[in-house]
Amino acid sequence: MRKEVAYANLAEWFEYLNDDCDYENWSQYLIMKLKRFSLRTGLDVGCGGGWFTRAFTRHGYETTGMDVSPQMLDFAQRTALAQGVKGTYVLGDITTKKTGRTYDFVTAINDCINYIPKDKLSRAMRNVASSLHKGGVFLFDISSPKKYREKLSGTISADDREDVTYLAFNRVDGDVATIDVTLFVKRKDGSFERLDETHVQYVYEIEEIQSSLKENGFALLEVEGHLGQDASESDRICFLAMKE
Repeated sequence: MRKEVAYANLAEWFEYLNDDCDYENWSQYLIMKLKRFSLRTGLDVGCGGGWFTRAFTRHGYETTGMDVSPQMLDFAQRTALAQGVKGTYVLGDITTKKTGRTYDFVTAINDCINYIPKDKLSRAMRNVASSLHKGGVFLFDISSPKKYREKLSGTISADDREDVTYLAFNRVDGDVATIDVTLFVKRKDGSFERLDETHVQYVYEIEEIQSSLKENGFALLEVEGHLGQDASESDRICFLAMKE
């Protein structure tokens, strides 16, 4: 069975299968962070299906969504159009090139940073910095090392619904997490199509992120767990930084 790259198949189902993650409350938490600053334009790196991009736009920010997955961007554009939310979406990889313009803020939410290989993190941080005005804000998160090593490693995740079944086989080797995803998608005739893809993520310690931010011209303002939880106990760690 051929395995596609990450989100080649999952893009169409990602937001649907994550409907239990409380996108509404999550997006309001992020907007609350951004409201502390005088901001107008933003870049949502690794925007995926565009949920947060749309939320930022609805709140009045002129937001551009960027992702490396054409399938994700296609979903994001179609969804924004269907919901009547104006927005710009661009194909791009923050680890390989600069964006070509500057913004008041950059976000990278829901494991975007975890998809960046360790030898490309500093380049990605530099490219984020080059995309920000001086004093611009960088708001992002990572999945915590504790989540990978204590909750994900050696497990199987499953979600069985009427129209799609999701299976993920998870392993963690050192600082590399490999997630083999299988989807069974119901066709119009009632049969199911099997689709496979592989996701590779990287386990980052808080200190690695802090060091990379400092080396690339950022002042770290805050570190906390998901939705304000204690970072030492949370599955997700949120960083707020400013370009110096």
